[in-house]
Order: sequence, then C-alpha cells, then structure tokens
Amino acid sequence: MATRMREKTEARKMSRDNRPYATASYVRMSPSKAARVLDLIRDKSYTEAKAILSTINFAAAPVVLKVLNSAAANAEHNKGLDKDTLFVAKCFANEGPILKRMMERAKGRGDRILKRTTHITVVLDTKTK
Repeated sequence: MATRMREKTEARKMSRDNRPYATASYVRMSPSKAARVLDLIRDKSYTEAKAILSTINFAAAPVVLKVLNSAAANAEHNKGLDKDTLFVAKCFANEGPILKRMMERAKGRGDRILKRTTHITVVLDTKTK
C-alpha cells in the first residue's frame, strides 16, 4: 500500500516549482473581475505591474496589488532575490466556494443569489539576460 514513500516524496520535491509566489484565498469577488485585472499585469516587470495596479480604477486592483507585494516580499526574504529583477511569470484567479443566498420575490417565490469567492495567485520570476 505505502510503497516507496521516501522516493515519491523526493520526486515531488524535485519537480516542485521553486519560484516565489503568494496567494490570497477566499476573496469576496468573482473570479472574472479578478482575472480582468490579472490580464493587465501578466508578463510585466514588478515595478511596472505595481504602477499599473496603483493607477487603474478596478475593484480587484487593491487586492491584486497586495498579493503582488506579498509575492515580492517572499522573493526578497525567502529566496534572497532583488525586487528590481522580478517580473510576473504567472497570475491566475481560481474559483473558490460560492455562498448561496435567497432573495424574496412575489407570491412566495425566491431567487437564488450566488456570492462568488476567488483564490488569487501571483508567481514571480527573475529576468534572464
């Protein structure tokens, strides 16, 4: 049943992505709204992405900026990388659990309201020259 557990663990460690990243989970926003902002900063340098997020007027921009700053801090503190050499390698918004609510309608009926949540992930990498 549990054969070669140490070898499997080592193989998982070797194949894991070691780039610095940050995740914001259970953000009360639809994934499509967050994805619209993430599309603007994908493949941009850290400083350029930070400037874009601080100037645009979307509801998801402050949340994505917080995740971006967290990923840069993780890169600087955990990996010893310089913030000036970082760029946004991957960023995506996965769907989280949906809060289901009801709104009363006429004649005893009810409409379902879906309050969506999202998990926002930003992966950084260094520029190679």
